Amino acid sequence: MHKISQRTITQAQAIREALDHQLTQDESVILIGEGVPDPKGIFGTTLGLQEKHGRKRVFDMPLSENGMTGICIGASLSGLKPVLVHQRLDFALLSMDQLINNAAKWHYMFGGQSSVPIVVRVIVGRGWGQGPQHSQSLQALFSHIPGLKVVMPVFPEDSRAMLVSAIQDKNPVIFIEHRWLHGLTGPVKEQIETTRLNKARVVREGNHLTLVATSYMVIEGLKAADALSAHGVDVEVLDLRCTSDIDQEAIIGSVNKTGLLIVADTGHLSLGISAEIIALATQHCFSKLSKAPERVACPSYPASTSAAQLEDYYPTAQHVASAVFKLKSDISEATQCEILRCLSPSGPIDVPSVDYAGPF
Repeated sequence: MHKISQRTITQAQAIREALDHQLTQDESVILIGEGVPDPKGIFGTTLGLQEKHGRKRVFDMPLSENGMTGICIGASLSGLKPVLVHQRLDFALLSMDQLINNAAKWHYMFGGQSSVPIVVRVIVGRGWGQGPQHSQSLQALFSHIPGLKVVMPVFPEDSRAMLVSAIQDKNPVIFIEHRWLHGLTGPVKEQIETTRLNKARVVREGNHLTLVATSYMVIEGLKAADALSAHGVDVEVLDLRCTSDIDQEAIIGSVNKTGLLIVADTGHLSLGISAEIIALATQHCFSKLSKAPERVACPSYPASTSAAQLEDYYPTAQHVASAVFKLKSDISEATQCEILRCLSPSGPIDVPSVDYAGPF
């Protein structure tokens, strides 16, 4: 049997590999964004690509998000495949007119005869008191727009395969990266692969409870699941991966098996992805649910710049475990305290680890 060669690399390296591969394989692919040729290369995801592929295909852009998005849409209609990068999701909000009224609708308005193959990479995630304008996770906003595919990869191999698939897609894709995941390491095959953009992934199998999570909350969910497993609570963790075309089959199958559901999202609690998933589960799995589902997400007000005020703002593994306690009444109070103590953050809630220093 042929042995599949693989390495352990970071998510940032996996994203860079996907960009390098597509720039090499397809001359119609271009990479543009504020800071793309910067020495720090968008968290390391674009390092060396301008030197390898040239300034005509990999280049910086002016501070004109709406105008540049329009240029990229025009380029895609002319046969190019632009990858437009924003170092913060918040910058993409300046181009919502182009994304909603042009890119998302084009395929529909012209009866499928014309498409806009554009990928918009946007980066989310908290950090260092960056507050309400640079800490937003607005996947629900983009997911509400028909015609936009919205994906949130977590693991390096998924990130590479999903970015390659997004670039090859004939229609616009919003590719949301959490900057705390750029340093996450994992096994990645040497061979470049593609994947379905709308397929959830079971990252941990279990029988007692279903946890559906998005982006960085998959990592927090896995931490909680491991701590709970030591006390006999078997949590199944689903990485949603796509928020615009939710994998109903995967969610329904898991909830029908476990009878309990928690949804953990990096976005806001109100009117968010978690509400959509719970609506789906109650509509299709009502007779199987033994208790009302629980949600773990950010409260419905903007993030503060104060580290002290953020302690209870961002959801963590402790919040996930607390939601499990509400559904699993047979966990003793002493065990609950032990689990929460085990999951207590080791440092500031606004910094991913003591070793993480940036960039930006």
